[in-house]
Amino acid sequence: MTSPLRILVIEDEPLIAMVLEDYLDMLGHGVAGLAETVETALSFVAAGDFDAAILDVHLRGGEASWPVADALVAAAKPFLVATGGHVEPPPSRHASAPVLTKPYTMDGVRMGLDGITASA
Repeated sequence: MTSPLRILVIEDEPLIAMVLEDYLDMLGHGVAGLAETVETALSFVAAGDFDAAILDVHLRGGEASWPVADALVAAAKPFLVATGGHVEPPPSRHASAPVLTKPYTMDGVRMGLDGITASA
């Protein structure tokens, strides 16, 4: 991947989101938006002004983000599922989604984005 990407960050923890934004910036990418809830994330997905997304599994108040994953698939937008460890397995329709493990590392973010955008 050589061209900068616009990444939608879906993360409810401000400190984690800031670290991720810093990593994306250092990797030469931009943040297309930051969503802390499913409702906000779905608005960003509907607008479609991003290249890929990093999707935290659990959002504010324990809200599961799988409806956002469904919308990303429907919009043909590549995404990484970000988690510090699933308590329960993902729905079968997302069982093969690429995972970005927390805590994030810059190499992990780079490799994850390279993996989901290689054919884009």
